[in-house]
Amino acid sequence: MLNFQSSMFNFHFSDPGKIKISALPIVFCLFLYSCSTVDLYEKNVSFPNHEWRGDYKPEFNFIISDTLSLYQVFLVLRHSEKYNYNNIWINLYSQPPGDTLHKAQYEIRLATNEKGWLASGIDDIYEHRQPLTGKFRFLKAGTHKLILENIMREDPLQHILNAGIRIEKVP
Repeated sequence: MLNFQSSMFNFHFSDPGKIKISALPIVFCLFLYSCSTVDLYEKNVSFPNHEWRGDYKPEFNFIISDTLSLYQVFLVLRHSEKYNYNNIWINLYSQPPGDTLHKAQYEIRLATNEKGWLASGIDDIYEHRQPLTGKFRFLKAGTHKLILENIMREDPLQHILNAGIRIEKVP
């Protein structure tokens, strides 16, 4: 009998014509996959000198083919600890295929006096993933467009490293 072991699989050659593979690693991978969300799209845009100018509006184009599934849209924002505010005001423009541009205004809470930054952080950089929508369905298949606009009074908005959009398919 010949045995081969690696960190992921166990092979046992007891019969030259048969190979037995331990199913534990495969079951573990399937379990991890079934518990996670399905990322459909994520794109982030970096800002030169860590300044988000009011006239710069990052645009994000993505394709939706499944109109039966539920989705959720997130703002992804990274800033340094020197960011001067506990919130950010943005406009989110959305344009479904063959439709006009729609605008929604959001105030995103980034910190509280009690808890500090409401984000994950490494050293002096903080990343927020804030939901902009609840669970919803895209009504039309095709190429969709989202545009982010910073509408804070400070222009350019200092200490913003990058901003982006994340779209997840909700399991």
